Amino acid sequence: MTLEKLRGRLLISLVLGLVVIVVLMAYGDFAQIGQAAAIFQWTLIPFILGLTLVNYLLRFVKWHFYLHVIGAGDTPVSDSFLMFFSGLSMVVTPGKLGEWLKSYLLKESRGIPFGRSAPIIVAERLTDAVAMLCLASGGFLMTQSGWQVAVSVLGLAAFMVVASQYKPLTDLLLALGERLPLLSSRMHHVREFLDSAQTLLRPRNLAVGIGLGFISWGAESAAFFLILLGMGLQATPLILTQAAFILNTSTLAGSLVMLPGGLGVAEGGITGLSQLLFGMSADRAVVSTLLIRFCTLWFAVALGLVALTVFSRKLSRARDLGPALVETVAVD
Repeated sequence: MTLEKLRGRLLISLVLGLVVIVVLMAYGDFAQIGQAAAIFQWTLIPFILGLTLVNYLLRFVKWHFYLHVIGAGDTPVSDSFLMFFSGLSMVVTPGKLGEWLKSYLLKESRGIPFGRSAPIIVAERLTDAVAMLCLASGGFLMTQSGWQVAVSVLGLAAFMVVASQYKPLTDLLLALGERLPLLSSRMHHVREFLDSAQTLLRPRNLAVGIGLGFISWGAESAAFFLILLGMGLQATPLILTQAAFILNTSTLAGSLVMLPGGLGVAEGGITGLSQLLFGMSADRAVVSTLLIRFCTLWFAVALGLVALTVFSRKLSRARDLGPALVETVAVD
């Protein structure tokens, strides 16, 4: 998929995001939404955004760690940073397909084959999902609900890990692929993908990824907790536990349905669970939902677009400079 096509899908997702916002506000009653927003303690916004940044920075650390694992550790930290944040610009593409942009940029800038780096995105999503389930576990125990999401995610994660580590299975898949006319010429890419996935999903690397994911998504859960406090809820361990449950299960549910950024599903989950568990009115629940989505999802898209613009210009300058250097050397 080309960068131009991804940008086109991003525009479609932005329109869908606007539709979701309008529908949510209609549900909360436009007139009441303004009154609920006036109640919020807006001085908390810098702290909320700061916690969101902690999430992104720790996820960048995971990305850079995984680059070392696959043998691309010589990638400059500045380039790695821009590549990771560029990927955030596409988190609202369907099924988060745009996150493969990081592999595309890695190939364009460092010549790292796509098949070698693509399993990083798989490992990121898998370890994030397990970490989010751990954060939501207190809510699962208290509410006795949402277990379907937990079972689905854990089952998929376990299958992927076992499949990647069980060599007879990967060898069988490769052997079958080599017999298929459409795949036989591309099997070296598939082999590279499976070898990289096997390394990334080893127990030590999984533990590092899940640990970083737990802290990073814990920071985002704390951001939602601050929003709830700003809406008038009390600062209690119960509210914190329920906040982590609501945010993480809703986000995971949105990811499972493969909608752009979980749009609609995540917002509906956060709004509905906030009303159910906290007894919030529709307008306050909607304002809380809009705030956490603006301070996380849409904040990420904004940061990503800035990073993508900077890195694209950097790549463009490097390409323009390449032929000039060749001509200079030839003249000398």
